[in-house]
Amino acid sequence: MSGKRRVSSDTTPLLDPQQRSSPRYDPSSDRSFTPASFSVEMSATVTATAPHRHVFLGVDVGTGSARAGLFDENGKLLGSASSPIQIWKERDYVEQSSTDIWHAICAAVKSACSLANVAEEEVTGIGFAATCSLVAVDADGAPVSVSWSGDPRRNIIVWMDHRAVKQAEKINSSNSPVLQYCGGALSPEMQPPKLLWVKENLQESWSMVFRWMDLSDWLSYRATGDDTRSLCTTVCKWTYLGHAHMQQMSENDSRDMEACGWDDDFWEEIGLGDLVDGHHAKIGRSVAFPGHPLGSGLTPTAAKELGLVAGTPVGTSLIDAHAGGVGIMESVPEAYSDSNDYDKEAICHRMALVCGTSTCHMAVSQSKLFIPGIWGPFWMHECRAGYHVAYVIDIGTDTKKIENLQSLLSSSLIDNF
Repeated sequence: MSGKRRVSSDTTPLLDPQQRSSPRYDPSSDRSFTPASFSVEMSATVTATAPHRHVFLGVDVGTGSARAGLFDENGKLLGSASSPIQIWKERDYVEQSSTDIWHAICAAVKSACSLANVAEEEVTGIGFAATCSLVAVDADGAPVSVSWSGDPRRNIIVWMDHRAVKQAEKINSSNSPVLQYCGGALSPEMQPPKLLWVKENLQESWSMVFRWMDLSDWLSYRATGDDTRSLCTTVCKWTYLGHAHMQQMSENDSRDMEACGWDDDFWEEIGLGDLVDGHHAKIGRSVAFPGHPLGSGLTPTAAKELGLVAGTPVGTSLIDAHAGGVGIMESVPEAYSDSNDYDKEAICHRMALVCGTSTCHMAVSQSKLFIPGIWGPFWMHECRAGYHVAYVIDIGTDTKKIENLQSLLSSSLIDNF
């Protein structure tokens, strides 16, 4: 039996993870955000509970909602749920709250487990994926405002924010060698221009921030207390040099390595040399390959909030589009693929389109390819496709009919695209 319904679920007050190497943050002292009831959309294939089965939890945070999906060992979707997240948008400024996002994740995970009849002890692995949004927290893990408003809840600069256009132009004028890995120029959607904007415009916030993190890295940190960063996020949005990182790889332990891919000269040249201090502590002093286990798994606090078991393994995160790219590259239907079409050579002749609020065109190569205007070393290009679709819908002749259908589905057109 399958179906969809909407429910409301109250979340309990959050307590932060027991961090291994940094001061603890107690959200009970954070009065900037009051947990609200979340409207959760759920769907599931309900089956009888099977003993000792292994279920894997995937959490995806998009632009407008947090989604949780439960999968069995064969990749079958057992159940899913989504919960909306708040967004503040004014002209080129787009902001969110990490506290709000975590509450939405907790609501979605609990709802998915309940609807799919999955017991907490059956969840044996967790993976996070999210948009390339920039999160700011202080030494205690509490949110630091990145907004002109000074609202402490608004501690995330969303990926699509374009406040840092001038800062991007300034950085691009440096002609740094790292720019060749970004198609020759940084976009204002990447993290260095946004960091420079905060330093130039919000000095008080800049001085308070102890960690700058990509959203998916913050999620794994929030769950485990381990602030090891993902090679995926750092390479794609922070100018981290993946090839330099790979040079230190050893057969003994390639899981969690010193972050040797930062180009200190680049950060000094663009006016962000203070981020080099403390072995790059604010932007990541250790980097791991996606999927490798972090810390000791879920902390007791995070486990309680999510309704899961402490110690459940959590893998190093991925950018949302890249998580989709990995799935697509290895998911060609047999009817459209020869048996030998799954090798490296074949994969390098495919392009994956991952569609959401943006669309990423992704391809891989066994050799370096530097193409002006195309991001590398992951060689992808994106646009705001979801919003283009929404615009077409808004001006279309059948808008009223579509709006009525949207109301019946009780969900956002963009979230479901």
